[in-house]
Amino acid sequence: MAAHRLLIRGGIVFPFDGSRRVHDPGSVLVEGREIVAVGGVEELDADPRAEGAVLHDASGHAVLPGLHNCHLHSGLLRGTAESKSLWEWLRDYVDPAHRALTPEIAEAASLLAYTESVLAGTTSVMDMWRFMDGSARVAERVGIRATLVPYVADMPGYDYFETLDTNRELLEEHRESADGRVRAWVGIEHLLYCTEEACRAAVALAEEFDTGLHTHSSETTYEVEQSLERFGRRPIAEFEHRGMLGPRTVVAHCVWVDRAEIETLASTGTGVAHCPCSNMKLSSGAAPIGTLRRAGVKLGIGSDGEKENNTLDLFDEIKFASLLEKVTTLDPTAGDPWDVLEMATTGGARVLGIDRVTGSLETGKRADVVTVALDGLHTTPVLHGRDFNVAAHLAFSSSGADVRDVWVDGRHLVAGAVPQFVSVDEVRATAQAAAEELFERRASLTPAPMP
Repeated sequence: MAAHRLLIRGGIVFPFDGSRRVHDPGSVLVEGREIVAVGGVEELDADPRAEGAVLHDASGHAVLPGLHNCHLHSGLLRGTAESKSLWEWLRDYVDPAHRALTPEIAEAASLLAYTESVLAGTTSVMDMWRFMDGSARVAERVGIRATLVPYVADMPGYDYFETLDTNRELLEEHRESADGRVRAWVGIEHLLYCTEEACRAAVALAEEFDTGLHTHSSETTYEVEQSLERFGRRPIAEFEHRGMLGPRTVVAHCVWVDRAEIETLASTGTGVAHCPCSNMKLSSGAAPIGTLRRAGVKLGIGSDGEKENNTLDLFDEIKFASLLEKVTTLDPTAGDPWDVLEMATTGGARVLGIDRVTGSLETGKRADVVTVALDGLHTTPVLHGRDFNVAAHLAFSSSGADVRDVWVDGRHLVAGAVPQFVSVDEVRATAQAAAEELFERRASLTPAPMP
């Protein structure tokens, strides 16, 4: 249960409330599930509502809103699918694993992914996966916010993915569950895996359930070439033709988008999940994040799956999002630390459509709060005032290993870097056994055809 009243006191508080102000030192006052005050230490010490509150000493820590992972795949392939191009990697490793997947293995993968995520300061994930009743159970147990998106594919040869019928079943059960922390969306795996009929039916399903829609697009040059050859349009233009873009749609990657497609994303209000580590590892390319931002496209950050990353640490993504933007533009002013931190916090919440609930430390928002230790050699020195450098530390020096405490809805999920509602040893043992079973099952399968 959430503490009735909690005072997170004395840290360096980053509200990410649309400004770049910091309370140094500052405090966050929580009552039940909600934030009721944010400000300087003296101001909140004098607040009568702080009287009798449970005190959490955050001195020596940065205090942030929880991070939002806007594109994740649960999985158990980490470290086994290396040095491959995207489509070879999908054909030889990933798609056969989907064919071998069982509900029990899928649930173990989500347990691993969500526990790893929350320990690294991620309080909200959008997970595109399969057999997601199990993912919903795991999210409720771990305490994380989760947007659950089934892979839907209907092209010949991809009948081992989810269908619109199974997506409907998930929506009927988990349109919103776990007191609102868990919700289901509609998922289209990929333009090259799905017919136009499936895409239009997916849009209708999302409208019927008043929910969002998630897919991949424009990750590689091969995909753009294939889209032009098959449909006579680039991928984003083809999705627009199919009616899939809009303010409740999130598209992962968007590496190879031209100016017209960027304008389309902006004008339709479509969100983009930027996955810098995955895009680098698979040699997909670098998304034009600066151009997307200047065009007004909603931007969040995603890890992609554990197999193409190979961690779910969003602090890695924050750092590489900045560095990738700098090196591809040859502009040292690009990838500003505040910009990328905003993408991972309130920007991510905006992309997921939950920014009225979470994403910043503001009165009335849910108490999704993270503390990050600043006492390591890699975060020394900590400077204040004119020479303030903690935003740069968070963007370039910190990692998920520095996260000490995590609250979601005021509930203390991680205390002193220890998860409170799951056992790390149990999670690891369960995932190990599930992975071994998955690899045994996959070994008997032949590769899927190239799309």
